[in-house]
Amino acid sequence: MGGTMDSTKQQRRRGDTRRRIQDVALALFAEQGYEKTSLREIAERLDVTKAALYYHFKTKEEILVSIFEGLVRPMEDLIEWGREQPHTLETKQEIIRRYSEALAAAAPLFRFMQENQATVRDLRIGEMFKTRMLGLRDILIDPEADLADQVRCVSALFTLHAGMFVLNDLAGDPEDKRAAVLEVATDLVTQAHRGATGG
Repeated sequence: MGGTMDSTKQQRRRGDTRRRIQDVALALFAEQGYEKTSLREIAERLDVTKAALYYHFKTKEEILVSIFEGLVRPMEDLIEWGREQPHTLETKQEIIRRYSEALAAAAPLFRFMQENQATVRDLRIGEMFKTRMLGLRDILIDPEADLADQVRCVSALFTLHAGMFVLNDLAGDPEDKRAAVLEVATDLVTQAHRGATGG
């Protein structure tokens, strides 16, 4: 019994260390750019040896991919959920609401992706993200909808992304801004749905 408790504690500690490495690496990537950040700097900021860091991650890309997988998992869960739901307006509105929450939870990563687009494109996370975005698009769009309504659905997703960056410098409470962006994205899928159903 004691052995199980110890190994659970050890796993939790290992998970906490990985989380700390991810947080510090992402902060450094955002501060000085992915290319200019070395594993040595990440280790120094964490106050650990490079060997200790190497135990968890062999490369910067491994760190970035692990951070990215934390964002991708909620997207995958959302796509899976959406595929099982009826193709109703309520489903689409719920997808937009949940995706808005996932983005808010991953704001530092999205800021990094926005500011380091060339790097993201070159690394495999760019392709991973694109695949998930296409999955979200496919569950929002009615294939029989006219092109303008299909564009509205895709625009709803990009409205959520744009809201994270474009509204940063606008005055106002961040939660109010997020609510306003969510409202606009929801309006877009609502309008597209009405167009598709002729309602």
